Amino acid sequence: MEISGEHRIPASRLRVWEALNDPAALQASIPGCEALEKVSATAFSARIVSRIGSIKANFNGKVELSEIDAPRSYVISGQGQGGVAGAVKGWARVELEESGPEETVLSYTASAEVAGKLASVGSRVIQGVVRKTADDFFRNFVMQIGEGPAAAAAPRVGGRLRWIVAAGIIAAAAAGAWLLL
Repeated sequence: MEISGEHRIPASRLRVWEALNDPAALQASIPGCEALEKVSATAFSARIVSRIGSIKANFNGKVELSEIDAPRSYVISGQGQGGVAGAVKGWARVELEESGPEETVLSYTASAEVAGKLASVGSRVIQGVVRKTADDFFRNFVMQIGEGPAAAAAPRVGGRLRWIVAAGIIAAAAAGAWLLL
């Protein structure tokens, strides 16, 4: 699955970059995130509880940042294991561009692979869950960085399937920043 999109965030690029690399801000922003730990300068691990359709899973994931050009861009790659529910792995290129002194455009291009029971869930169910998860993530993220109303956080997501958002969230970073993966 591939996806790309952008989201306007009412904060400076530096503030958005800092929040995207802050485990506490990410954990508070990612729906269902029970634990998020920075294990090195470029790696995170996470535990996320997620429900997609009738499947509920506890995902354990690891994410690695590469091609870092602070505070402009990075590539995030990772994988998450959800036991019998399945697994997800993928990558995303995240770019931050200032569109004003207190507004940043976060754009992303991403790809993910889903395996196990998750792969058998209908795309409409996945799209609905991902849309809600993305809305919740960006609303929470804007509140975490403390600038602008949460209502300004409605994401604009393109692509055939929006699952990459969930993949990124499951992989624990993004999308976060990135839509996130």
